[in-house]
Amino acid sequence: MSKRAIPLVNLGHYTSGNESQRKEFVNELGEAFHNIGFVGVVNHGVPKKLIDDFYRAAKEFFALDYELKSKYEIPGLAGQRGYTSFGKEHAKHSKVGDLKEFYQLGQEVEDGDEIKSEYPDNVMVEEIPEFTQLGIELYKQFERAGGHLLKAIADHLELSNDYFESKIHNGNSILRAIHYPPITSEPASAIRAEMHEDINLITLLVGASAGGLQLLNKEGKWLDILPEDEEIVINVGDMLQRLTNNYLKSTTHRVINPPREEWHLPRLSIPFFLHPRSDMDLSCLDFCVSEENPLQYDPITAGEYLDERLREIGLKK
Repeated sequence: MSKRAIPLVNLGHYTSGNESQRKEFVNELGEAFHNIGFVGVVNHGVPKKLIDDFYRAAKEFFALDYELKSKYEIPGLAGQRGYTSFGKEHAKHSKVGDLKEFYQLGQEVEDGDEIKSEYPDNVMVEEIPEFTQLGIELYKQFERAGGHLLKAIADHLELSNDYFESKIHNGNSILRAIHYPPITSEPASAIRAEMHEDINLITLLVGASAGGLQLLNKEGKWLDILPEDEEIVINVGDMLQRLTNNYLKSTTHRVINPPREEWHLPRLSIPFFLHPRSDMDLSCLDFCVSEENPLQYDPITAGEYLDERLREIGLKK
């Protein structure tokens, strides 16, 4: 068996393990995020049936005619809800659109929180109502699993265990279904997703329907990330890197095009971008600043930072 590019951890050891298992999990997760920025997680509690059902519904949605899909592309939402058509988004250093289309679902505020006024409503797909319903259900499951991981990160940083809890409650997270259509002719220069870093705190990704995901390691080599069955791949986003003054690594990654003989195969992947509330202060934590690692970032809120990045990647004008 080939050597894994990223470590594998068992979230069950944290959520229902004994004291030493919890400690070991916190240590493994912290080490992985400090050294590599990526980790695979099993026993994450997200039901396999729900993932499979959402995959099926997403496939149905992307198979619709463009005329039908495009009515779910809502002007003025910067792609934050509903459909974004092929080639619209690009990496921040690139002007060439990625070879993908996607659909996004956001937070459903159910407790009367005033933050509801900040969020547009989710866009329901009339042709496949279960696509949106399953997505909302999967969103909640990812949010729960992500909350456990952030608790463990808080433990690793020796913050109070609930440090992130109020910051991510009704946060601005996004569930994105990405479809990379079959490649029909030699692409001019784009790949399925050009090298980039994620904007958010952490990303949770359920195994894609085809390979292609790679991370750039410290030695400058691209490594293939090949998740096992029922494994979720987790990576650090720029907000968490910023908060920890680069102690936790937001690692560059990309999705490359398959070999020519597999060009006819589409690829579907489902990332969950875990974001805090827009008023979260991303100023570097004091104890992450030292003589060896001086302050790297100006203070900014999560909302301001997100806005800046959406402009850089072409979703916001």
